[in-house]
Amino acid sequence: MINKQVADVKEALDGVSNGMTLMLGGFGLCGIPENAISELVDMNVNNLTCISNNAGVDDFGLGLLLQKHQVKKMVSSYVGENDEFERQMLSGELDVELIPQGTLAERCRAAQAGFPAIYTPAGYGTEVAEGKETREFDGKMYVLETAFKADFSFIKAWKGDAAGNLIFKATSRNFNPNMCGAAKITVVEVEELVPVGSLDPNQIHIPGIFVQRIFEGKGYEKRIEKRTVRQKTESC
Repeated sequence: MINKQVADVKEALDGVSNGMTLMLGGFGLCGIPENAISELVDMNVNNLTCISNNAGVDDFGLGLLLQKHQVKKMVSSYVGENDEFERQMLSGELDVELIPQGTLAERCRAAQAGFPAIYTPAGYGTEVAEGKETREFDGKMYVLETAFKADFSFIKAWKGDAAGNLIFKATSRNFNPNMCGAAKITVVEVEELVPVGSLDPNQIHIPGIFVQRIFEGKGYEKRIEKRTVRQKTESC
């Protein structure tokens, strides 16, 4: 029987070293691989290139790696609520590649499918397209974007089994499915690891063929990036 389960996050991150390119799932703080990020901080690996939609907040998520200057380059679609990300970008301490969100998703999917590149209309005629091949299809201009090349992909799922089959919950799917199988090694942390055969095949979002290592995570905070609420008013 296929068994991709590892004992813990330390075993899951075996082989991660300085200078690697990492994919990290999530959108804001939703669906981020909290355990993997914490372990990367503890491992003190540096000169990392991180591919992620954004960099969380100052004191959580990828912001923890930025605080310790472990990240050399961020490939993201926006800065978000991270003041330290913004500061390092503006000061030149951090190399940043900002790309359209859809392009980010499709470059992940291209890597997942084994395609070397894709054509997209996003960014044509802007700085995004500078130095890149462009081509016309049916009267519309497109930009050639290459697939990402990453050493590790760190994913957060809701449920999974030892064979690597995954189910995501609600909006935490975001970039996670696209990054599965898009790197040399895909590491998945799940909230609940269940026996093989107990997941309904019709509910599985990602089959185990896209996963190399899986473990049950611990202590998820699931912080909310920004909460906007009304002041409570006294009823008349």
